[in-house]
Amino acid sequence: MTIVVEGEKRVVRANGIPDHNTGPFPNRGNPHSIRAQSYMLDMPAFPQLAGRTTKLGMHNFGIAVDGVPFDPGAAEWYKGIRGSQWQYELLSGAINLGLDTSYAHVQPNGAYHYHGLPILLLRKLNWTPKAHSPLVGWAADGFPIYAVYGFSDAQKLTSRIKGMRSSYRLKSGPRPSGGDNPGGTYDGTFLADFAYVPGLGDLDECNGRVAVTLEFPQGTYAYFLSTTWPVIPRCYKGTPSRSFTERRPGFGPPPGGRRGPPGRFGGRPPLPPGGRPPPGFPPPPWQQY
Repeated sequence: MTIVVEGEKRVVRANGIPDHNTGPFPNRGNPHSIRAQSYMLDMPAFPQLAGRTTKLGMHNFGIAVDGVPFDPGAAEWYKGIRGSQWQYELLSGAINLGLDTSYAHVQPNGAYHYHGLPILLLRKLNWTPKAHSPLVGWAADGFPIYAVYGFSDAQKLTSRIKGMRSSYRLKSGPRPSGGDNPGGTYDGTFLADFAYVPGLGDLDECNGRVAVTLEFPQGTYAYFLSTTWPVIPRCYKGTPSRSFTERRPGFGPPPGGRRGPPGRFGGRPPLPPGGRPPPGFPPPPWQQY
């Protein structure tokens, strides 16, 4: 992977192969082998906050410092109705898509990508609760990505270290039922099970904040991976680059919600809400830390 600033852009060239161990691919939940990619991505080198947030679509949120994309979404919906509010949350374990220890797996085109905390990458970066997170990647809008730990005072490099808390929590009560609604209780199976509560944690609705970091001692807007949902942010505070939003090859079922044959990535019928994680599925990050 190489990262260079060319004029107003930060340009990333990478083959998508991590420099840490991965789980075995193919595996029971993911039938694809890792293959080198040819990423050439650009983002603003001097990003600006936009006047509104941009929801993450079905594309990569950003890219890690090892050249592996951050891609939290899954192309799985309740009853296969693509684009409905009942999109499955992959980290819930309701559907087995073959994640490894770094919460990563492989698209049909061979692209290895992170759906959650990239555990083995963080270990290689000497990530520790005793220090501010190292830089772990860049978002598509050009702002930096860190993991969990930051300064307790967002404006002081000398303040104590603390874990940044997400401001999302599970909704209470039952989900709508009948028709194309899944029913059951809000348990984290679907993205729509979570609600943003301003001020609940340290981070905003895009899992970020304006703060000083070691790379930006004068301050910047920065995203944080968290140990509770959403883990990887699901929206942008800046304007995402088209080099990210216009590419996501080889992922999921075709448009219109039709599903492929059983056993293919994106081709299994959805499990009922609250389905138990399959054997070997890594627990959500919030059960580990």
